[in-house]
Amino acid sequence: MKWKKILGIILLVIITIISLTYKKDLPNDFLKSKYTNKSSRFLSTLGISVHYRDEGIAEDTLPLVMIHGLSSSLHTWDSLVVRLKDKKRIIRMDLPGFGLTGANPGRNYSIAFYNQFIDSFLNKLHIKKCIIIGNSLGGNIAWSQSILNVERVHSIVLINSAGYLRKNEKGNIGFKLASIPILKNLITKTLPKLIVKKSLEDAYFDKTKITSELVDRHYDLLLHEGNREAMIELIRQRKASSSASINRVSCPTLIIWGGNDQMIDVENAYKFNRDIKNSQVHIISSSGHVPMEETPAEVFKILITVLN
Repeated sequence: MKWKKILGIILLVIITIISLTYKKDLPNDFLKSKYTNKSSRFLSTLGISVHYRDEGIAEDTLPLVMIHGLSSSLHTWDSLVVRLKDKKRIIRMDLPGFGLTGANPGRNYSIAFYNQFIDSFLNKLHIKKCIIIGNSLGGNIAWSQSILNVERVHSIVLINSAGYLRKNEKGNIGFKLASIPILKNLITKTLPKLIVKKSLEDAYFDKTKITSELVDRHYDLLLHEGNREAMIELIRQRKASSSASINRVSCPTLIIWGGNDQMIDVENAYKFNRDIKNSQVHIISSSGHVPMEETPAEVFKILITVLN
């Protein structure tokens, strides 16, 4: 029968793809040896061993807490930390589901869980007051945290932050593939490096800034045990925008946006500025979704004006 032949061909294609692109998880010890440094620490909270770094001026009573975005890690802040660590105490971590922290045993990747996690993590470090900087997913956590922990969060910096319902964006190929039911289970067993590279190209405006080292790091950390499954779960658990509560943000807010972001359109910067009364907005036209990586000098110049 014709349909049996078609089914057989599809099955053969799937088996071929799996056999050619199958990638097992990379050993945790190998990844730690490659992606930790002398500033790396691990602490346990909510049953999760969290990879974090605590750098800069230890006596600073108002540290910067940096929260990365989807499919990223604390390394996203490297270029900004270099510029800031002689001025501030800087705390950054790999969120559960990412980097060397790895999967959440409870398989919860909702914004509510991430807020619980950040609250518990900061309690463990005895942080009473801080400035939270978040990119993309991390921005969503930052503004949510400022509503839930008014006493702790002095101010926030939103860098290409999630929060509003997205419209007309081109998106990211990796996230698109992970959203397709027939493909998402394949991603947990396979991972062509080409897809990782293309995902980074979707995030950057200037593609020439994407190095082989950057691609390798994203690729390796996605192969950490449980991280591919976590990405699928996180995308599955995403709910409709919670933007109705953004106008409850009352702390001083700095909004920084890459003007050529194809993942979260620059229009969202002005929405945050409209809905958060105590806010100011800065657009970096030469950057995409991750300006702290792509144009760190420009981000630093803007950021330092509110830190002095």
